[in-house]
Amino acid sequence: MPYDLFLTFSINDMKPLMKSALASLGLLLIAGIAQGALVLGAARPAIYGQKTIVKTELHNTFTNAIESARAVMFLLDDNGKVVGQETRWIVGGTKDRPALRPDEKTTFSFVLQSQKPFTKTKLTVTRIILEGGKLADVNKDVQMESAPK
Repeated sequence: MPYDLFLTFSINDMKPLMKSALASLGLLLIAGIAQGALVLGAARPAIYGQKTIVKTELHNTFTNAIESARAVMFLLDDNGKVVGQETRWIVGGTKDRPALRPDEKTTFSFVLQSQKPFTKTKLTVTRIILEGGKLADVNKDVQMESAPK
């Protein structure tokens, strides 16, 4: 007849060295779930009349797939005032944009409208959703590279 074996124990019954070893192992497992970053590079903007196209390159260095990522591209004038902006899902978010697997690269082009001249662009990632629905910290897990050639 099959049987189930349940082991119960209290962490208070363990020796102090064993407690610290288990705590350290737990921290390593938690930290190892999603190490890496979303690495971004933005090319020089291409201007066509009132439309501006900014091509971005994305590289997933996480150990998990990036299911989706959302970003905002800003066009700024000399004073830092926003003269154009566009918010888009740059990874996933729709059926025609699949997840970005670990160590995979892709590109995304922002198309912006601006009736005023601009001198700078600024790219801000606002959300990264990893495989399994885990949220990445956009303040720590995003890296900017120099502009691709």
